[in-house]
Amino acid sequence: MAEILTIDPALVERYIMTLAQHGACGETGVCRAAYTPAWVAAQQQVADWCAEAGLTVWRDAVGNQWGRLAGTEAGPVIATGSHIDSQLPGGRYDGALGIIGGIIAVRALKERYGSPRRSLDVVSFCQEEGSRLPGANLLASRAIVGTLATEEADTLRSYDGETFREVLASVGLDADRIGEAVRDDIDTFLELHIEQGPILEHERIAVGVVEAITGSRTYTVTITGRADHGGACPMDLRRDPLVAAAAIIGEVLATASSMGRPAVTTVGRLLVEPNYPAIVPERIVLTVNARHPELAGGRALFARHEATFATVAAANPQLGLTWTGTDGGEPTVCDPGTVRLLAASAHDQGVTAKIMPSGALHDCQIMAQRYKAAMLFVPSKDGRSHTPDEYTAPEELAAGIQVLAAALHRLAY
Repeated sequence: MAEILTIDPALVERYIMTLAQHGACGETGVCRAAYTPAWVAAQQQVADWCAEAGLTVWRDAVGNQWGRLAGTEAGPVIATGSHIDSQLPGGRYDGALGIIGGIIAVRALKERYGSPRRSLDVVSFCQEEGSRLPGANLLASRAIVGTLATEEADTLRSYDGETFREVLASVGLDADRIGEAVRDDIDTFLELHIEQGPILEHERIAVGVVEAITGSRTYTVTITGRADHGGACPMDLRRDPLVAAAAIIGEVLATASSMGRPAVTTVGRLLVEPNYPAIVPERIVLTVNARHPELAGGRALFARHEATFATVAAANPQLGLTWTGTDGGEPTVCDPGTVRLLAASAHDQGVTAKIMPSGALHDCQIMAQRYKAAMLFVPSKDGRSHTPDEYTAPEELAAGIQVLAAALHRLAY
């Protein structure tokens, strides 16, 4: 029978609360955009913890913070970690858990078993969110796998108008050295994360083993009509774009519901012009974000949404209706062998587990382009995330770290 590992929930909570001080905003929120002073302080805190655990620490060319427990044999390393940056505001757990969990897991293994056979790396990714550089989500992991081009240093801009090159320079990094962040020596990458949804909590399961990470497409739909007096213009003479918008919203949400889990669609943004109570709108702009972790399912979902746009446009010839779609990437299938290893590790530790997809995007899907990779989820209270209200109990966090440590032990010792 496998040895049961013990992770102290109080230690995990102390690390969570300490890291949350860097960029704290409000009572429970965190505002820690990449490359800001709060981010620099948080990365230094990670480096300090790694050093205290006996790891060798270094920062790569884009600012990812690494810590290594050296192995006794040469060869590809096993890596784990997550991202340090947050939404504005975000919560204490998104991203932070995977970094803290990696440090605590590797330290626990070192204390119990000594040096591993294969080196163990913990990484704190510099930017996963787009809170500093819009459109540059998953930038840090892209640098590691080699898909972040040096030319992007001059095309990516922050919300304040700075180029990525200037942002890097502000923390002592040289954009011309981006290529030096590439790692060709990683065998397997594991990421521990809060679920960001309600499934584990609802089903009372301790951990989720992620087998696939969603693909997505975001549509921007623009509908133009004519502004009229809301009292004087008869209903049958109006050119009201909100009629078409309502039809689209109802149909796309019904489509995802009818397809069932794991298909999801969100209409998260609606702009109404001129946006006054007694004026028929002139123009409506809405977004439709559709996601599915299976390639065929995603293509079917997207096709049905596009058919809806065309049908509504044909039914309302008095309106102008156009749309554009932006791909957020195809679904990523996690390495099957690594998924089985995580599930077996949970079983060995007596921790309940569920094989499930991820509806959110993660660095793991980028790392999976080059290395064997998979994820672990722990419950998120009420499914909340990307908000100061996110919370996971210390005991639930510790259970996830326990499974992570068991999996790292299987891979590295």
